[in-house]
Amino acid sequence: MDWYHRLNDYFPEEEMKKYAQLRDLIRDQDMYHKEETEDYLVLYGGFSSFVFVDYLLVKKTARGGGVGSRVIQKLKEKGKPILLEVEPADPAVPDTEKRIRFYQKNGFQVANRIRYQRETEDGNTFTLNIHYWSPGPLEQTTIMKMMMEACDKIHNFRSKRYYGRIQADPKKVLKWKKKEKKPALA
Repeated sequence: MDWYHRLNDYFPEEEMKKYAQLRDLIRDQDMYHKEETEDYLVLYGGFSSFVFVDYLLVKKTARGGGVGSRVIQKLKEKGKPILLEVEPADPAVPDTEKRIRFYQKNGFQVANRIRYQRETEDGNTFTLNIHYWSPGPLEQTTIMKMMMEACDKIHNFRSKRYYGRIQADPKKVLKWKKKEKKPALA
């Protein structure tokens, strides 16, 4: 359970799954994996056509030494697109900007046509951005389908048991962003 404390100490409360849900995902979902060393911890879903990184944590003293990039490279070697959720940049929380730069440095892009908003247990909403890497071209419609599957198979895994509700109903949390209208020329 030490691994769970490591995650819980680092990730925002609204992004944390309960220990029992993560334990059961690891134990009962063949596609869900936990890899842990002294320097890092990664939990991810290995789907047939993509990888969904649920949590990636590099120990504070190991950051900046290439550990996280090596973990990402190992996932890239599976030859499938990789999706993950990242908090939007918040100047009040410097780690948010560092995470975004880390993923950009490792070739990730933002799925900028998809709006992803979740709800906390007390009804507040929070936004996450979907970042992706792919060995080839990847349409955002495909990313949307992959995220829907990740929500169903990971975020919603036994969620009624642990939270009394569906955590991330894909039809509610994932939406297409409206296209911005171009200003009329005078």
